[in-house]
Amino acid sequence: MDKEMNYGQDYKFIPATSVGSGVGIQVLPDLYCYTNQIVNIVFAGDPETGEFVLVDAGMPHAAEEIISETEERFGRNSRPKAIILTHGHFDHVGSIIELVDHWDIPVYAHELEFPYLTGEKSYPAPDSSVEGGMVAKMSPLFPNEPINIGKHLEKLPADGTVPYLADFCWIHTPGHTPGHVSFFREKDRVIIAGDAFVTVKQDVLYKVITQELEISGPPRYFTPDWKSAKESVVKIEQLKPEVAITGHGQPLSGELLSQSLAELARDFDTIALPRYGKYVDKEIH
Repeated sequence: MDKEMNYGQDYKFIPATSVGSGVGIQVLPDLYCYTNQIVNIVFAGDPETGEFVLVDAGMPHAAEEIISETEERFGRNSRPKAIILTHGHFDHVGSIIELVDHWDIPVYAHELEFPYLTGEKSYPAPDSSVEGGMVAKMSPLFPNEPINIGKHLEKLPADGTVPYLADFCWIHTPGHTPGHVSFFREKDRVIIAGDAFVTVKQDVLYKVITQELEISGPPRYFTPDWKSAKESVVKIEQLKPEVAITGHGQPLSGELLSQSLAELARDFDTIALPRYGKYVDKEIH
């Protein structure tokens, strides 16, 4: 393995899972959403041509599962052109080093995520005091030290294009992290939203396990900038997406998506903003 790459010393298997774990959903002909424990990864590309990318990289110690799912969908010894990150939290980069080492491919991320992906800087500590359920209380156990992807890391193009995904553009949707991005395709109005918003109440353990559908803002325990998070939800809603794949929870489409997202944007302070927590800024309104 490339010695330049390493995880933080706190990276470890997290024994959290959901009823959706190990299940894949064909959202569109070229978009396949796969749930690894409690987080979604997306295979974006056509199985017929074998040209595809992987959006995000799952939980720690999931590389074998992700490689197996890749080969199941795209054929033996297949590999993506790149891994493209919505952001660098542990549940979205948990297996990235093993995957990059196995496939020898680049990783693209927003430049504001680079310090967390080059070993320089830890994200703000998760807030276990935030209003929420058991997952929020457990959050200090989650890996938070920076990882180092080394020379494999590349910046998303400044012109908004997404490498190897010709029809997609990336949109800066910060708040959950400084360099969080979402990926939008105009022709069918699909958005891969990462954790800018999610479709399960991610801080409530029962809902994480059962994947009970409930549109929500970003996971509370890992969101330090609520003002930006609100602006990002408004920005996404203004795109009027018709299909959404989020980092946690089930894909949403049609009227249920448009109504739920409009409600989230309009009533963000009530639905998403915690009433208390160390990152909650009362001046958000």
